[in-house]
Amino acid sequence: MKQFENNAFFWQKLDTLLVSSEIEIVSTAGSRHPQYANLVYPVDFGHLSESTENGMAVKVFKGQSSFAQAVIVMVDILEKSIDTRVIIGCTDDEEMAILRFLNQTDFQKIVIIRRGNEVPEWAIDE
Repeated sequence: MKQFENNAFFWQKLDTLLVSSEIEIVSTAGSRHPQYANLVYPVDFGHLSESTENGMAVKVFKGQSSFAQAVIVMVDILEKSIDTRVIIGCTDDEEMAILRFLNQTDFQKIVIIRRGNEVPEWAIDE
Protein backbone atom coordinates (compact mmCIF):
# COMPACT_ATOMS: atom_id res chain seq x y z
CA MET A 1 0.00 0.00 0.00
CA LYS A 2 1.22 3.50 -0.82
CA GLN A 3 1.88 5.92 2.02
CA PHE A 4 -0.52 8.42 0.50
CA GLU A 5 -2.74 8.10 -2.52
CA ASN A 6 -3.61 11.43 -4.11
CA ASN A 7 -7.28 11.36 -5.04
CA ALA A 8 -8.58 13.53 -7.88
CA PHE A 9 -12.07 13.36 -6.34
CA PHE A 10 -10.78 15.04 -3.17
CA TRP A 11 -9.39 17.94 -5.21
CA GLN A 12 -12.62 18.19 -7.17
CA LYS A 13 -14.60 18.60 -3.93
CA LEU A 14 -12.09 21.14 -2.61
CA ASP A 15 -12.38 23.15 -5.86
CA THR A 16 -16.18 23.12 -5.50
CA LEU A 17 -15.90 24.35 -1.91
CA LEU A 18 -13.58 27.19 -2.95
CA VAL A 19 -15.66 28.26 -5.95
CA SER A 20 -18.82 28.37 -3.84
CA SER A 21 -17.26 30.35 -0.97
CA GLU A 22 -15.84 33.78 -0.29
CA ILE A 23 -12.37 34.13 1.17
CA GLU A 24 -12.13 36.56 4.05
CA ILE A 25 -8.54 37.80 4.45
CA VAL A 26 -7.65 38.42 8.10
CA SER A 27 -3.88 38.95 7.75
CA THR A 28 -2.30 40.45 4.65
CA ALA A 29 1.12 39.52 3.30
CA GLY A 30 3.79 41.29 5.36
CA SER A 31 1.62 41.72 8.46
CA ARG A 32 2.68 40.33 11.83
CA HIS A 33 0.97 37.52 13.70
CA PRO A 34 -1.27 38.99 16.44
CA GLN A 35 0.28 36.86 19.22
CA TYR A 36 3.83 36.33 17.94
CA ALA A 37 5.26 39.57 16.53
CA ASN A 38 8.33 37.80 15.13
CA LEU A 39 6.10 35.84 12.71
CA VAL A 40 5.39 37.73 9.48
CA TYR A 41 2.80 36.37 7.05
CA PRO A 42 4.45 35.60 3.69
CA VAL A 43 1.14 35.78 1.75
CA ASP A 44 -2.45 36.72 2.57
CA PHE A 45 -4.04 34.50 5.22
CA GLY A 46 -7.73 34.04 5.89
CA HIS A 47 -10.63 31.65 5.88
CA LEU A 48 -13.71 30.73 3.91
CA SER A 49 -16.38 32.98 5.40
CA GLU A 50 -19.20 30.45 5.17
CA SER A 51 -17.14 27.77 6.91
CA THR A 52 -17.22 29.55 10.27
CA GLU A 53 -20.91 28.75 10.81
CA ASN A 54 -20.03 25.34 12.21
CA GLY A 55 -17.15 26.73 14.27
CA MET A 56 -14.54 25.06 12.06
CA ALA A 57 -13.17 27.66 9.67
CA VAL A 58 -11.43 26.44 6.52
CA LYS A 59 -8.18 28.41 6.74
CA VAL A 60 -6.26 29.42 3.63
CA PHE A 61 -3.03 30.96 2.43
CA LYS A 62 -3.93 32.95 -0.69
CA GLY A 63 -1.74 33.99 -3.60
CA GLN A 64 -2.76 35.63 -6.86
CA SER A 65 -5.04 32.98 -8.39
CA SER A 66 -7.88 30.80 -7.12
CA PHE A 67 -6.31 27.40 -7.80
CA ALA A 68 -6.04 25.04 -4.80
CA GLN A 69 -2.61 23.49 -5.11
CA ALA A 70 -1.93 21.91 -1.73
CA VAL A 71 -3.26 21.14 1.72
CA ILE A 72 -1.16 21.50 4.84
CA VAL A 73 -1.70 19.33 7.89
CA MET A 74 -0.03 20.61 11.03
CA VAL A 75 0.37 19.40 14.57
CA ASP A 76 0.84 21.83 17.46
CA ILE A 77 1.99 20.36 20.76
CA LEU A 78 1.29 23.57 22.72
CA GLU A 79 -2.31 23.76 21.49
CA LYS A 80 -2.58 19.95 21.53
CA SER A 81 -4.22 20.11 18.13
CA ILE A 82 -4.08 19.07 14.52
CA ASP A 83 -5.22 21.63 11.97
CA THR A 84 -5.31 22.12 8.20
CA ARG A 85 -4.66 24.97 5.78
CA VAL A 86 -5.30 25.19 2.03
CA ILE A 87 -2.70 26.82 -0.23
CA ILE A 88 -4.40 28.70 -3.05
CA GLY A 89 -2.75 30.31 -6.07
CA CYS A 90 0.77 30.67 -4.69
CA THR A 91 4.04 30.59 -6.59
CA ASP A 92 6.69 27.99 -5.71
CA ASP A 93 8.61 30.69 -3.79
CA GLU A 94 5.49 31.71 -1.87
CA GLU A 95 4.76 28.07 -1.04
CA MET A 96 8.28 27.63 0.33
CA ALA A 97 7.87 30.84 2.38
CA ILE A 98 4.61 29.45 3.85
CA LEU A 99 6.36 26.21 4.80
CA ARG A 100 9.20 28.15 6.48
CA PHE A 101 6.63 30.38 8.25
CA LEU A 102 4.75 27.41 9.70
CA ASN A 103 7.87 25.43 10.66
CA GLN A 104 9.62 28.26 12.57
CA THR A 105 8.79 26.92 16.00
CA ASP A 106 9.75 23.68 17.68
CA PHE A 107 6.16 23.31 18.91
CA GLN A 108 4.47 23.15 15.51
CA LYS A 109 5.37 21.07 12.46
CA ILE A 110 3.63 20.38 9.18
CA VAL A 111 3.32 18.06 6.23
CA ILE A 112 2.15 19.19 2.81
CA ILE A 113 -0.08 17.26 0.44
CA ARG A 114 0.30 18.56 -3.10
CA ARG A 115 -2.42 18.31 -5.68
CA GLY A 116 -2.48 15.26 -7.89
CA ASN A 117 -4.85 13.99 -10.55
CA GLU A 118 -4.82 10.24 -10.02
CA VAL A 119 -7.85 8.27 -8.96
CA PRO A 120 -6.93 5.36 -6.68
CA GLU A 121 -8.52 2.04 -7.53
CA TRP A 122 -10.47 2.00 -4.24
CA ALA A 123 -12.10 5.38 -5.11
CA ILE A 124 -13.64 4.27 -8.39
CA ASP A 125 -17.38 3.76 -8.00
CA GLU A 126 -18.86 1.27 -10.42
